[in-house]
Amino acid sequence: MLKTGEFFMIRELHQKGWTKTAIAEETGFDRKIVSKYINQDQLPQSSKRKVRESKLATFKPYLLQRIQEGTTNCMVLFEEIQAMGYEGKTTILREFIKPYRVQPKKQATVRFETTPGKQAQMDWADVGMYEVDGKLQKVYAFIMVLSYSRMKYVEFTTDMKLETLMKCHMNAFAYFNGLPEQILYDNMKTVVTKHSPVEIRFNRTFEDFLAYYGIIPKACKPHRPQTKGKVVRTVLYVKNNFFQRKHEPTIYALNHDIRIWLDQTANQKKNQTTNEPPVQRLQHEQRFLQTWGTKPLFPTSHWEIREVSRDCFISYLGKKYFVPFRYAGYKVKVKVTLDHQIEIYDEKECLAQHPILTGKTSVHVKLEHYEGLHKTGKEQEHENPTGLAAKDSGTVPTPIVETRSLASYAALEEGDSI
Repeated sequence: MLKTGEFFMIRELHQKGWTKTAIAEETGFDRKIVSKYINQDQLPQSSKRKVRESKLATFKPYLLQRIQEGTTNCMVLFEEIQAMGYEGKTTILREFIKPYRVQPKKQATVRFETTPGKQAQMDWADVGMYEVDGKLQKVYAFIMVLSYSRMKYVEFTTDMKLETLMKCHMNAFAYFNGLPEQILYDNMKTVVTKHSPVEIRFNRTFEDFLAYYGIIPKACKPHRPQTKGKVVRTVLYVKNNFFQRKHEPTIYALNHDIRIWLDQTANQKKNQTTNEPPVQRLQHEQRFLQTWGTKPLFPTSHWEIREVSRDCFISYLGKKYFVPFRYAGYKVKVKVTLDHQIEIYDEKECLAQHPILTGKTSVHVKLEHYEGLHKTGKEQEHENPTGLAAKDSGTVPTPIVETRSLASYAALEEGDSI
């Protein structure tokens, strides 16, 4: 579009007798443009261009709603609106979200890298209240990261007890299909019992657990999260990415969704430091990890004593489990296995095994435990019509008894022979 001064200059040169070609060479405009404006009395008014609607416009109400809910992760929001039909790129989405995001303060640190198979880092994270068996309970996230490959494992639990910690470790080893040489921890009480400048003392049971698998525990310095920065960043990643998504508010749904998130997102996304996805980098690290599955699982459950009631049940965590009737009134030992079973023992053998009950179900019975239990009078008479104390087995014949008159017995008393 010509400016006002340029328009009048073309008109003036034309009035002086300049040819269109000469005017075009002098002004730098195309000859067609010169021809267009030399015969016009005034500069044409530009028409306003229609502003195209942004591809993001129809999704802005949804985005604002998600921002109010606390979700400002661009990749999470991009995946959600893409599933709703968004065809644009992430650039305009990031520009829209940027004013709503709080920029964290950055602190310079020295990055420390480990060799393949050398180290893993582990930490707990409090993730809030969720439904467990119909009741709201505090839920925690167990998080472990292989330092070299950045391969991640996450599991949600209702406590951070030592037994739970060991079970989660074994689940992580199975997920990685290998064991690192050492694992770095902060000063959690279930792992470190004393940490001073001259001595670090680990929980004896937990140290035995790691020694069973050939792993060396390492404790990071107190109040220095940079020491285990890889797992700290993973905690933030779980909170800022996984929990920005929509989930059913139950621990079972969380554990189902986290496995999908690990397999499809967290371990597939290219790491900014290594510039490789963790699952791809794990292929190189795998041969440096210790082999998993070569020995039985470490026993984690502690024994509890229960007394069998008269109706042949023991109670565990508010649920009732049937025990063979002959143990009514006796004390038995109870433990929970890694595959979520409850096992009941006497001094020598396993008496019963039941799945751990959840939800509203309160009683679990196995019919074979009723075998041999006394029956009603009619049932006994039907099974044993002779009325004998022991039922006829069919292998020993019934003896034939001779029938005599009472006079024979009277003669026997007087000394006569029969």
